[in-house]
Amino acid sequence: MPHSAAIISGIQRMVLYETRARYFLVGSNHAQTRHRVLKIDRTEPKDLVIIDDKHVYNQQEVRELLGRLDLGNRTKIGQKGSSGLSRAVTAFGIVGFVRFLEGYYIVLITKHRKMADIGGHSIYKIEDTSMIYIPNDSVRVTHPDEARYVRIFQNVDLSSNFYFSYSYDLSHSLQYNLTLLQRPYELWSSVPISSDDEMHRKSKQDCFDIFEDEGLPTQVVYGVRNEPYYKYVWNAKLLERVKDIVHPDWLMYIIHGFCGQSKLLIYGHPLHITLIARRSSKFAGTRFLKRGANCEGDVANEVETEQIVHDASVMSFTAGSYSSYVQVRGSVPLYWSQDISTMMPKPPIRLDQADPYAHVAGLHFDQMLQRFGSPIIILNLVKKREKRKHEKILSEELYPAVINLNQFLPPEHGIEYIAWDMARYTKSKLCNVLDRLGMIAENVVKRTGFFINRSEFYCHTLRLDDRWEDAGGYITASGRLQTGVLRTNCVDCLDRTNTAQFMVGKCALAYQLYALGMIDKPKLQFDTDCVRLFEELYEDHGDTLSLQYGGSQLVHRVKTYRKIAPWTQHSKDIMQTLSRYYSNAFSDADRQDSINLFLQVYQPSESKPHLWELPTDFYLHQSSTMALPQESRSYTLWWTHGILAYLPLPYDEVPCEETMKKVEAKRVNRFDESIDIYTEFFKPYEITSFDDTFCIAMTNSAREFMPKTVGLDPSPFTVRKPEETGKSVLPNKSSKEEAVIQRKTAASAPPAPNEEAMSSSSEDDSEEDRDDDASVSQRSTPIKLLTESVDSTRTQEDIQQQHHKEPYGLNLSEFLDEKDLLIYESFAHLGENQHRVEKTEDFNLSNILGLEAVSSFPEDSVFEVSAPQVDTDSRDVFERHVLTGQGQLRALCRDDMLMYREYVKNRYL
Repeated sequence: MPHSAAIISGIQRMVLYETRARYFLVGSNHAQTRHRVLKIDRTEPKDLVIIDDKHVYNQQEVRELLGRLDLGNRTKIGQKGSSGLSRAVTAFGIVGFVRFLEGYYIVLITKHRKMADIGGHSIYKIEDTSMIYIPNDSVRVTHPDEARYVRIFQNVDLSSNFYFSYSYDLSHSLQYNLTLLQRPYELWSSVPISSDDEMHRKSKQDCFDIFEDEGLPTQVVYGVRNEPYYKYVWNAKLLERVKDIVHPDWLMYIIHGFCGQSKLLIYGHPLHITLIARRSSKFAGTRFLKRGANCEGDVANEVETEQIVHDASVMSFTAGSYSSYVQVRGSVPLYWSQDISTMMPKPPIRLDQADPYAHVAGLHFDQMLQRFGSPIIILNLVKKREKRKHEKILSEELYPAVINLNQFLPPEHGIEYIAWDMARYTKSKLCNVLDRLGMIAENVVKRTGFFINRSEFYCHTLRLDDRWEDAGGYITASGRLQTGVLRTNCVDCLDRTNTAQFMVGKCALAYQLYALGMIDKPKLQFDTDCVRLFEELYEDHGDTLSLQYGGSQLVHRVKTYRKIAPWTQHSKDIMQTLSRYYSNAFSDADRQDSINLFLQVYQPSESKPHLWELPTDFYLHQSSTMALPQESRSYTLWWTHGILAYLPLPYDEVPCEETMKKVEAKRVNRFDESIDIYTEFFKPYEITSFDDTFCIAMTNSAREFMPKTVGLDPSPFTVRKPEETGKSVLPNKSSKEEAVIQRKTAASAPPAPNEEAMSSSSEDDSEEDRDDDASVSQRSTPIKLLTESVDSTRTQEDIQQQHHKEPYGLNLSEFLDEKDLLIYESFAHLGENQHRVEKTEDFNLSNILGLEAVSSFPEDSVFEVSAPQVDTDSRDVFERHVLTGQGQLRALCRDDMLMYREYVKNRYL
């Protein structure tokens, strides 16, 4: 039994009710067994007054409360015509509260879609939001610039790549989340009792414990909720005003970046490959407007990418096998920028401020040592040789800064620096770029290692592999930890960086699959189903991050550097370059204002100039430059106190006194629904359709990539020719459908059509997604009654024969020709001659070998087998099953209808 488990948020659905004086936000868990109520005052014109009574209601109590509120807020007592309590909106979470120049707004998530599943913990993408003004119209004080601020705030499209989870901390890595749950029992037993525990003790007489009457002790588990890593949280400022007022279940932190998941089938064994990218909310912005670093060590375009591989056949975090690998991209940590006033495609790079003691770089690498441990490896991909100095300026400043910082660190924990001119190698016909990147990736993964939560297989010690013996990381009794991280950068951290990260991720994926026991050597080849699936995930990942920062999709992809891209790719690259230039020149300034307002870097006030009147946002992101520092930071001891004592382990993951302050724990029964991930994932109280489940809809290597012809190895690790892939032998489709198939990954997987996972897509992809959904929905078999005509049955049989012909390459219903029969007879005679025992009438295997038959068949030998006897009831069940599979269904009997009516009565009435 696990000692600790992650706490599942008790508020996953909410309804906003409105009266003239208050808003009542009623939140409940998914099963709607526990409810909480939040009261928001509407009579204050510019202040936010929120009351959380901390009481947990059941369904009956909430109905009575709403009934009393409705009755008490009617204009006349006893009046039935008008309601005193109206339902405003249904939501799935609170993004936050924001105020400009008038009163406060509340931002609610009204649509969401499931994007990934990690150990039963669901990850959702925001599909739509609603922004509601809180004060009543009677007390509203209008301001002429309020509408403009609202438009700027809403320019941040929350339906585009914002993610959240009710039970999984997306701001931290899988390694952090699992090591937190694996901390010793003594640490949790010393945690003080929280207020929730006291409330549960007071209401203990209302609970029923199945072990109490038997004299057995109640099994206690510590529910754990940790503080998020605010650097990757995008709504922290929007929730800051209410964080200390409301219950933690009301607080839902969202991240911005990318999330995609695909299923890798290895001879039917499912593995889920998940890619999560977390974009930093510090020094965030657009391409040319945010370069380098600010005075606090936060760099532009900083993204933490984590690839998670886990065995999907076992869901539990404690019993399952999980592995992850983390790498980082970010701008060069120096004071530098580019002047965009000249309207040049490549504005000149300029160093804004001299930093001889590498102060800003030290702050940045201090953050990385604290989060990732050592070693920190820098892969610098900027150009070295140029006719006119451009990118080389950054290398000439970064390398001395690293040398200066390393002289104060212990040698075994020093920052490693790798400089490689990737653009120059790409132009050379003699050099293979990806081979060189593969060598770098191999060395990096061996230095940093990767995370896995299980110990080594015994087969790894029997069949030793040289690569596996050199694998790095920190080995523990329960597995292996990643220590250190690779930090990749070019100038933009887009095209070259994404390809380099893909190669490192591909190398790490091989080690992860080997550690999980799926392959015999930690190496993967190109042109396999596994690598194709992983490449598509990374291309979607790169396109998404490039659109967020640069305004266009990737210009150079993995196929470009492999030099196998089709000739049409060149024209697409030109269009992406023009799109990026247009976005940088005309729309980046407005996007930057929206990001500054959403992150509350700029907070409007009547005493300050408006956001659009500021000549620059430099001082908004360089806050410490406006005040004298209270104490100067040491240039030699540039790291945070206490970090070196735990290296190479990351300080954030060490169970010391400082880190335990960020964790909240409470004692609960092991069957309590606040930690019951089984009920949270499977939802046994709901009727669901198997075809609508997320694991069926996600990208599948067997369905999307495996060849549909006979005679080819179905292994996803077999190298295939381009014409042998599953996508190239699909039936003739229109060009539009082919484009949908080519870009379809877990990020665009068809969602479930229920209300909780609304299939609302972004505006630019809506038409293609509808076509994609239509093509997927054709897999479901139409239900027909037996009273239909025979012709429809024949057409159904014809369709079924066509389906058989696709995977097997022949029609099984046709009789074999004479040549094939002769071949089969000769093969059968050859098999008989290989056995020395001849067939006789009284042949009995037990008389010869002296063994008892273990088969249930009456006769059993290498020559013949007679079918077992099947009773009539079993035949009837099987025939009904076959008819249902063919789309035919018998009419429901009276008992079936009565059972269904009883279910509807108990569930909904």
